[in-house]
Formats: sequence, structure tokens, C-alpha cells
Amino acid sequence: MKQTPLFERHRALGGRMVEFGGWEMPVQYPAGILAEHRQCREAAALFDTCHMGVFRLSGPTVGAALDAMLPRSVSGQAPGSCRYNFLVNAHGGVLDDLLTYRMDAGTFLLVVNAGTAEGDAAWLRAHLPPEVKFEDLREAWGKLDLQGPRAFEVLADLGVPVTTLPAYYHWMPLSLFGLEMLISRTGYTGERGVELYFPREQAAMVWDRLLAHPLVKPAGLGARDTLRLEMGYPLYGHELNETTTPVEAGFGRLLNLRDRESIGATALRQPPARHLTGLRLASRRAARAGMTVIDPVSGQTLGTITSGAFSPNLGVAVALAYVAGAAPPAPGTPVRVTDPASGIVLDASVAPLPFYRQGTATT
Repeated sequence: MKQTPLFERHRALGGRMVEFGGWEMPVQYPAGILAEHRQCREAAALFDTCHMGVFRLSGPTVGAALDAMLPRSVSGQAPGSCRYNFLVNAHGGVLDDLLTYRMDAGTFLLVVNAGTAEGDAAWLRAHLPPEVKFEDLREAWGKLDLQGPRAFEVLADLGVPVTTLPAYYHWMPLSLFGLEMLISRTGYTGERGVELYFPREQAAMVWDRLLAHPLVKPAGLGARDTLRLEMGYPLYGHELNETTTPVEAGFGRLLNLRDRESIGATALRQPPARHLTGLRLASRRAARAGMTVIDPVSGQTLGTITSGAFSPNLGVAVALAYVAGAAPPAPGTPVRVTDPASGIVLDASVAPLPFYRQGTATT
């Protein structure tokens, strides 16, 4: 397995290391997932995201080239902004979900998932025209996410006033700790926060300096998963994969395919036959990926769980599932989650997303 520049820092902090997308990453620290989750919801948590992929694409036709590949147009994206987007195949299935950063008229950064980064790079190289330059920055750049309602207080104490920070889903250059960085107001937790990009060899220094602040504590993959699940955010390999489309996942409103063609556009224009749906369980016991969702009256199979966990902020378990139908099921609809192999039967009801609605991300 690959290791980020912070591997020894995680071990020194007592992090329990697991495999994730081919990388050895901390799933939790001694305080535990619930404590790390609350740290992010109440103060500020620091996540190592050096495993993620970063690509730079440049050239005078880069916007048009990306528009031919991505279901959400970027040619009109303003410099200084970020957008959530997708790589899709000819059937509209998701190869990866990613962020596009518009650097200037002729340059974009693409930030992709760790487990799909190699395939993403090959796919992009195969589809980009020769005049667009592709650069893989994974060995050059490090990345940390500072997330939580008090994250801006931390930055202010470090000499970055809140009035100078970029708007939500925007980025800017930043000088911090004597380094030139890129800072974006983005994240995967639903809370106010930033993502920081900097020279990879400086990752340990930046990590140490941020953790030295009394409001900041480290958080691992476990808390990252419960945080994103409370917000209804998809995880690649669970809610998104090569046989699932962005429209089925609920992102059809982001796509603009009416007046242009791109890879997978024909398939993505079709009405979805299933919908990503939130479920609120009746107890703390979590549904797990692969369990079946059924109608409690007829016994008819409705769909399949993709993710589930106990929600620290709601006090019950929540789950995401794909449920068949021409329209999403109405909130409050009772369902039952079953696992025939183990005999588990759990009562649940359809719930609107996000499950957690007190997040501070946009404030």
C-alpha cells in the first residue's frame, strides 16, 4: 500500500491504519470516531487528504476539451471558482466524481479520488486532444482539509482573517507558514472549512502547525464517512460507480446537456428508473451496504442499501439506498431493511437529504 507523507505522524498519534483506495490511512485515533465526528461538528478537525489525485490541464482549447468529456460544462466556469463534476462512460456511468478548479482562461485543476486516480489519468490522456497539456501533480502536491464551524477562527489566529477568505466553492492563492499555497472553501463534511494545497514535502510541517492550535484535532476516515453520510454526500464505490449515473444519484440538476454533446450525454438525458434515497432507521442499529429495502406491506423488493451508519447528531442510524421507481419515494414512507443471510430486519422510513441540516459549510 502507498503511504502519505504523514504516515509516521498518524502512527505517532495512535492512528489505526487501514487500506483505503490502495493507501494506508488512519481510520481513527484513540479518541474514537464519535469524538472525531463531534470535533468536526463543534470545533475544527484536520484530515490528511494527501492521497487524493491532482491533475493540471492547460492549453487554449482546454475548456472546450473538458466540455466534450464532462456532463457539467466548465467552459463558462469563472477563474477562481470550483465545481463538482463527473467523469462518465458512454452509458453515463460514473468513472469518478471530482472537483474542477478554474485557474485562468487556459488552465484547470482536477482533484480526483485516490482509488480511481490511475484510471482517471489514463482516461483523460486518451480523450484529451493533443494540444491540451496533461500534468500529474500527485507526487508534487500535498493536501489537508481543515473542517468545522470554528475553522475560520483557527485561520484568523494564524493571520488569515475571515474577510480575506474566498467565497464558498471558490479558491485563492494563500501565503501561510512561509509557504505559497492554494486554499479553497470546499470540503466533504457539511461544515465550514477549507482545503489546502501546498508542496508535498512540506506536509508534515503544515500538519504540525495546524494541530498545534488548541481548537484543532485530527480525524480519520471513520469520522469522514459518518460526517459525509449525515449530509447525504455520495462515496465513490458505494453510491457512485460505473453502472450508476449522476442523474440516478440526484445530480441531474447540475448537468447542462440540453444544448450540447458530451460523453454519455444521450444516456444521461433519459429519465432515471431508480433514485438515491435517504433512510432514517428506527434505532441505532445500522443498515449495511448490500442489504435489501422492501415494502413492509407487500414484501416487494424496492432497492438496495449503498451506505449506512449510526448518526451521532441524530441519535439513530441513517442509510442511503437506490430505490426503484419513476419518482423518488415520498418522505415518511415506511420501508423495511433486511439481510436474508443473517435474518436481520430493520424498520426505517424515507427521509429527505441531507439528514443533518445544521451544517455551517455555506456560512
